[in-house]
Amino acid sequence: MMIVYHLIALSLALLIDRMIGDPRNIPHPVVGIGKLISFFEKKLNVASKKKSKGVLFLLIIILSVFCITLVPVILAYIIHPWLGVLIEGIIISFTIAQRSLREAAEDVLKPLEESEIEEARLKLSYIVGRDTEQLSEAEVIRGTVETVAENTSDGVTAPLFFALVGGAPLAMLYRAVNTCDSMVGYKNDKYKDFGWASAKFDDVLNFIPSRLTGLLMITFNESFCQQQKSICYRILWTDARKHPSPNSGWGEAAVASLLGIQLGGQNQYMGVISNRAKMGVPLMPISAIHIKQAIQIMNKSVISFVYILWLIGGVIYVAT
Repeated sequence: MMIVYHLIALSLALLIDRMIGDPRNIPHPVVGIGKLISFFEKKLNVASKKKSKGVLFLLIIILSVFCITLVPVILAYIIHPWLGVLIEGIIISFTIAQRSLREAAEDVLKPLEESEIEEARLKLSYIVGRDTEQLSEAEVIRGTVETVAENTSDGVTAPLFFALVGGAPLAMLYRAVNTCDSMVGYKNDKYKDFGWASAKFDDVLNFIPSRLTGLLMITFNESFCQQQKSICYRILWTDARKHPSPNSGWGEAAVASLLGIQLGGQNQYMGVISNRAKMGVPLMPISAIHIKQAIQIMNKSVISFVYILWLIGGVIYVAT
């Protein structure tokens, strides 16, 4: 029966996120996770044996977050199953960011439509790590589309996947690992050893959700398809693996193939140029409409993902 409760809870979480988003007048658990990460990073990322200390750091974070989440969930279910579902739904809603991602993309789109390129560059800088001060309109659009495409998985579908597997505690554990990776998973002198475990575990957790999301993007977004689906699947398979991340390329390649545009190329980070592999075949020049379409692809893909989770959960429930 727990699988059914998890399905109801993750569906409730998606509804809460769509209606409310990230409430700004109450403490956000992910902010608390970030503070916990900063505290232990300062304590452990020192001297020698940084790779071992990074493993210990990751264990401390995920066990702390998992246990802190597990206690109120168990207590709620003891009181009444539907209270448990409600508490889980609320907690899971903190792990997903569909509304925030949509609003962030729209914040870039609006000044673009009003020919305010400086404002668009500024808004883009809030959601990407690349330098945005000198970007052309096309590059601003590319950065926005790439952000929506990539974060559809780790910002929405991946935590929903883990919510099915283990409810709110596992969804929050996923978010903790993802936050660790975003804060210490860099390949620079400071973090290349200490953040190794966080980056690798994040890759492991995202392996299935990212690929499933990419496939569902193409399967359930036929109205956006600018070429035969068989070609889109082929582009997904060949181009996704070109990305330096083993998982991030699946969303980007799927969206690029659907819209008939090309993503990837040259980015600049703190003045250092980084050449990323190009994804997709440029059947048309990239334009502002593609931001809207990327958002729509995300929305339809999330709905289809939840539908698939219900099918999987239903099969598991019947089988047990």
